[in-house]
Amino acid sequence: MSPFTQQSADYLLLDSGAAFSGTSVHSGQADSMTKVLDQYDLVSYDLENANHKILVIDEFIDQELMVEQKDKIKAFLDRGNIVFFAGHLFREWIPGASMFVPKTVTSYLDYVVTILDHPIFDGVKSEDITYNRGVAGFFSRGHHPMPEGAEVLLELPGGVPITYIDRTSTRGTILLHAGRNLLKSRETGNSSGRIREQLYKWLIEEHAAIRMREVRA
Repeated sequence: MSPFTQQSADYLLLDSGAAFSGTSVHSGQADSMTKVLDQYDLVSYDLENANHKILVIDEFIDQELMVEQKDKIKAFLDRGNIVFFAGHLFREWIPGASMFVPKTVTSYLDYVVTILDHPIFDGVKSEDITYNRGVAGFFSRGHHPMPEGAEVLLELPGGVPITYIDRTSTRGTILLHAGRNLLKSRETGNSSGRIREQLYKWLIEEHAAIRMREVRA
């Protein structure tokens, strides 16, 4: 693949180097729409002049590094782009985001996920993401308190927002999920297998919507 194509890939996926990130990294390396970048190469990477639309960051990222690069990440968003992070924040580097708050659990029912109406989760059943081989708690075990004006997509009992969209903290869009990387979802034999492709589709459509809002402004 030519350098031009790599710089123009829609998705920039930061590789944390963790074994559990291997599936998404290998998929990204085989996908012409994705450039995979070692997380530590972000320091010298010319993100401003690349044409990436979506920055994908998962739970195994070096958050101390991300703090050092937070201005670069904010600038990427303020150019009308998208950042998708799945994991537990313990340092401040995503604009408008708060630190992860673990869920107080008294029963497995405290992990039941409520799906609100959104294209990413169209046709997905609550039980198919709440339970993994009959066990609850794998999907999400807490939340990040939301910035004002954010849109909730998924909740735990008590209205606890585990997945939200923030279009107000920057000129771009932040998708924050308090759990594993949703782009790792694949054919599971149940409705959760729909998430991956629907999320990819929504990310591209959301970027087009951001551009349209800028034109109208």
